[in-house]
Amino acid sequence: MFGTYLRRELVGRRKQTIIIAIGMALAIALVILVNSVAAGVKTAQASVLESVYGVGTDITVSQAAEAPTDGGGPGQNFDFGSGDGSTSDGTTTVNQSRLEAARGTSTFDATALGTITDVADVEAAAATLSLTNTTFTGELPDFSQAQGSDGAAGVPGGDATGATPPQGGPDGAGGSSFGVDSFTVLGLDPSGDAVGPLSAVTLSDGRSLAADDAGTDVAVLDASYATEAGIATGDTIDIAGTTFSVVGTVTASGADATTASNVYIPLDVAQTLAGLDGQVSHVYVQAASSTDITQVQTDIEAALPDATVSTQEDLASTVSGSLASASTLVSNLGTWLSLIVLAAAFLIAILFTISGVTRRTREFGTLKAIGWSNRRIVGQVAGESVVQSLIGGAVGVAVGLVGILVVNLVAPTLSAAATTTSADVGLGGPGAAAGMPSDVAAGAAGGFGGAPGAAAASTTDIVLQAPVTAWIIVIAVGIAILGGLLAGAIGGWRASRLRPAEALRSVA
Repeated sequence: MFGTYLRRELVGRRKQTIIIAIGMALAIALVILVNSVAAGVKTAQASVLESVYGVGTDITVSQAAEAPTDGGGPGQNFDFGSGDGSTSDGTTTVNQSRLEAARGTSTFDATALGTITDVADVEAAAATLSLTNTTFTGELPDFSQAQGSDGAAGVPGGDATGATPPQGGPDGAGGSSFGVDSFTVLGLDPSGDAVGPLSAVTLSDGRSLAADDAGTDVAVLDASYATEAGIATGDTIDIAGTTFSVVGTVTASGADATTASNVYIPLDVAQTLAGLDGQVSHVYVQAASSTDITQVQTDIEAALPDATVSTQEDLASTVSGSLASASTLVSNLGTWLSLIVLAAAFLIAILFTISGVTRRTREFGTLKAIGWSNRRIVGQVAGESVVQSLIGGAVGVAVGLVGILVVNLVAPTLSAAATTTSADVGLGGPGAAAGMPSDVAAGAAGGFGGAPGAAAASTTDIVLQAPVTAWIIVIAVGIAILGGLLAGAIGGWRASRLRPAEALRSVA
């Protein structure tokens, strides 16, 4: 009886059924498409961060950089004594390398790793030391030859009177030449590859760092940097005046992504060379499950009150480029548009259901006169509305899946960059190069001195893919049922309030 009556009413009121179904279909399709694109954007953000922070890294722990003390502004000083360098054919060649904490980072005690590991629901944790190796190379004329009886120009205490102009140098006429080379170095535990930067890379050549590499001068290079620098597996690289053997090269797992550093070396070796024994700059943490991240973050903040504890969601805010714009668009415009269209679909369903009930006044009066209860009438109207909404929901799911297919076929390319702060490569202020002639020192200070590190971001192109997950379909069907029940309940309640005598006197 219920099914027969339901089928007759739906067929007899095709226009109402079609309008309600179309409204619900558009709302459901938009909800599916927005949620799927949002999931794709989130996955894209995660892939960008994984190239920097590592696969499975849920939380990073660092410490805010301290403000410089009075007179301790940014910059590096390369100090050369009068006897430094080697002189040949009237040219003095000087070379000096420094390995220091990367600009914008602050180091803290490595015992924090143990404190973090003891926090409940921490699955794995790894500490790293972010450094920058800067090498200054210069060629100067041999000023010791430029001396007269009363002194030499450019030499402290000398006098220009009777001075012999300096000769030699790279141009043979007393000139000077300077060069600065800088690359990033990351010290990490060779045995801790479950989480952290090296967990997000793919081995290109040779081997990765192993547990027995601790304390040895071996290095793994980013493949792009190795190509640029002309270094291959089996070659050597100089870091802070120490020669390291290159045992392998790695590339980022994501297409066109970059790895977290140019060079990777054992943590204990990095600490020793940089003069930062027992210090680290970051701790990467993996929670036991995604539901534990908030609790782990809170517990780490309580255990290390001076530390900065960031989750992947916090770090995602550093991702810039068109990917960030897409994320903002989906989060704001897409979500609000879905809610507005969904509310409009519900309203259309409710209004048409009430309108249909009003036109069926005599019908419902007759049914109540022959013994139908209010509950049965409400159930009948609600059943019709739910079926109409389910039809719309089915169409909406199909349209939404087609929309996702179109997005994946178009495969829009988004640019993204995880912004980082580059190391300071300034070479000090005036007179920093002790033992150098005043004009050369001034040139070094003017060309290189005190320049603060800049915010750098390696751009990555990511193809956006919108995934289809079962829970999106389930939510879509649930929304359709909810809309049908809501419209049917309101319409049925209105129908149940009709009195049989008044209903029978009215004209349908």
